[in-house]
Amino acid sequence: MAARLCSVELFDVAGRTVLVTGGTKGIGEMIVRGFHDAGATVLISARNADECHQLSDELGGRAIALPGDVSTVEGCRALADSARRHVDRLDVLVNNAGTSWGASLEEYPDAAWDKVLAVNLKGPFHLVAGCLDLLRVAATPENPARVINVGSVDGMHVPIWESYAYSASKAAVHQLTRHIASRLASEHITVNAIAPGFVKSRMMGFAFDESGDELVEATPLGRTGAASDMAGAAIFLASRASSWITGVVLPVDGGYVTLK
Repeated sequence: MAARLCSVELFDVAGRTVLVTGGTKGIGEMIVRGFHDAGATVLISARNADECHQLSDELGGRAIALPGDVSTVEGCRALADSARRHVDRLDVLVNNAGTSWGASLEEYPDAAWDKVLAVNLKGPFHLVAGCLDLLRVAATPENPARVINVGSVDGMHVPIWESYAYSASKAAVHQLTRHIASRLASEHITVNAIAPGFVKSRMMGFAFDESGDELVEATPLGRTGAASDMAGAAIFLASRASSWITGVVLPVDGGYVTLK
């Protein structure tokens, strides 16, 4: 007879080592705080070193500031090297760092494509490659190592705003998730994505300021996303409860994509 596993054990991430990019603001900070509160050791990465150290100092033990820039392959490799100086294994890699650019179709600059694709798409690819040895150390058949990419509902339907590079990059992140999941399944590393809906963050601040009520009305469950929604989805994908799930894009959006 199989050993019984209680519900607490299914979702337990205490003692796991987690690297979160873009971890000092918005959804990234929500995920950092969620993992830390759940007992994980969290490596907090962002370009702004002061913000990384401020958050790690606030959280205290098990929070490590790891400044880095994932917009270049060199930056991704440097971040992976920095992680190796602090830990000998990586149970969970959360590729959350992202950027956007809005402009009309006629005026959308080529520089926007370069900037957005570098951070949103190439960054996750290069960081997975750079951290692969650390993920392999943590991986077991019963409890795989995890990669969690943060996509977007804007990669699943036509967005409200003229954010061409952003929506295209997030759709590509979803496909990249499936592709790498197929490649790494045999090594007991799962790769999944979260596709958030309307969540108040620095990137989405303009939308909440201009049309917060409309965002609520556009969401079938009648509210926008909270920190617990973002952290909960990430913790689920990092826990034993999801150990047989890979290549999935999970909308965390209050039902928004059901309308599109």
